Amino acid sequence: MNVGTSGLHHVTVISGEPQATVDFYAGVLGLRLVKRTVNFDDPYTYHLYFGDERGSPGTIVTFFPWPGAGHGRGGTGQVNVISLAIPQTSLGWWLERLISKGVAHEGPTKRFGNQVLSIKDQDGIALDLVACASPAPARAWGGGSVPAEHAIRGVFGVTLWAEALEPTAAFLTGIMGFRTAGSEDNVHRFECGAGGAGTVADVRVAAGFWSAAMGVGAVHHVAWRTADDDSQLAVRGSLMDAGIPVTPVKNRQYFRSIYFHEPGGVLFEIATDAPGFATDEPLETLGTMLMLPPWLEPRRATIEGKLPSFHSA
Repeated sequence: MNVGTSGLHHVTVISGEPQATVDFYAGVLGLRLVKRTVNFDDPYTYHLYFGDERGSPGTIVTFFPWPGAGHGRGGTGQVNVISLAIPQTSLGWWLERLISKGVAHEGPTKRFGNQVLSIKDQDGIALDLVACASPAPARAWGGGSVPAEHAIRGVFGVTLWAEALEPTAAFLTGIMGFRTAGSEDNVHRFECGAGGAGTVADVRVAAGFWSAAMGVGAVHHVAWRTADDDSQLAVRGSLMDAGIPVTPVKNRQYFRSIYFHEPGGVLFEIATDAPGFATDEPLETLGTMLMLPPWLEPRRATIEGKLPSFHSA
């Protein structure tokens, strides 16, 4: 039985200095900082969420900043490229912006029919800006450094590196409900839901390459969408029936989550669309204050005293 998903919910990365993270993702890429909170499992670490105007599922890239921590290592068993969707008509604008901001880039090159600009963030995470004729719907954020007409529309997809294609491919097309969508240069594309931007899992076969190591500049996990609590429980049941170890449901305040590893080793999350980021602060001021869940609120003074300060881009 496949459990299905309509697409990406978010991607979570380990970064270094929080100020550098904000400067790049809000200042250069123009994403909105929609939530500043903490890692609920490690509350003396920030958890910063960037996305569209309201942090819609499918537009979100999140960060655990670990200042002074060691760098990770890209390799098999990890997401090694995050692809972001931009309007097709904005490719030239983004090329000029990257040049003006001093961001090194490669391309544009054509991949799977789309023009792609390849860059790296401040910690070395590989990012692709994918020009799409019909990027995933989003409430484009125009209140920052990038005009709404050129704004990033969301996460286009992710690229997993795998030691072997077959186990991951069978899992994606079986339990996860993806379908094959072609191959280019040892990269195999899978899509779910309606297909296209926001639904893509690319798998690069890197047989014999070293395994990934977690640290600054590494993707921690990728989260896929499910509509609500009932559908999430159905997903969890199907994973358990298939013998795949999966966590209990965890309350992440703005969504609920379960976690498991796909056969190639990448950590997957299934996250609910609801309740969203405007549950504890107004839409107009998202991301401007440190928000804590009720069970951490009594520790606010201690937590704030241990977190490094940063300012908005």
